[in-house]
Amino acid sequence: MSILVTRPAPAADELVSRLCQQGRAAWAMPLIEFTPGVDLDKLAASLASLQPGDLVFILSQHAIHYAQPAMLRAKATWPESLNYYAIGRTTALALHAASGLDVVWPHERETSEVLIQLPALQQVANKRAIILRGNGGRELLAETLQARGASVEFIECYQRCAKIYHGAVEGRRWRDRQVDTLVVTSGEMLQQLYSLFPEIDREEWLLHCRLVVVSERLATCARELGWRDIRVADGADNDALLRALH
Repeated sequence: MSILVTRPAPAADELVSRLCQQGRAAWAMPLIEFTPGVDLDKLAASLASLQPGDLVFILSQHAIHYAQPAMLRAKATWPESLNYYAIGRTTALALHAASGLDVVWPHERETSEVLIQLPALQQVANKRAIILRGNGGRELLAETLQARGASVEFIECYQRCAKIYHGAVEGRRWRDRQVDTLVVTSGEMLQQLYSLFPEIDREEWLLHCRLVVVSERLATCARELGWRDIRVADGADNDALLRALH
């Protein structure tokens, strides 16, 4: 098995390093990179305006990577009176490390669909919610909270930017290295991966690779694009991806 990891750095480099330590052939080709978001300067004031018991959602560890320096610049701390929720364990740990506060996350599966099913989020009428995220993204969480009577504000903490590659060159590189397994952690990256390579590489190689993804939604998207050998990891962190790759 030769494995190509497309998730962003530094998580891609960590996963590749762990795979290589196990004697596996693995390489990183991050498809996106991150830059600071446009709303970081208003983060501290938005958090301070919330009432005790209001809600804060963090949809990515990258949001914390950019949010915490913004809080420090503002000489602000994360309010203790709020209820904090994260999309998954890694993101929750990142926020806990930054704030020292308790953070709730869905243990069953790290998706918006599972997060919004948590019992504590069923009765949120008249609460305010702030969602820390990247540019754009899925609206399910916000729409569900609004349908349950909460008011929602987005804080864009970071922006995702596609990395530029020459598809024909990369196709030759990864075919020469006999890559037969791909790790993809978002729908955006899946579409980017599919579109990157010339059609002959897609038909002869790419769509024949085993694909490891992080949700059933992503697996459905992959099937629609033409992949057949798909494995769904039980989470989006590198530990879960390692388990799926075994």
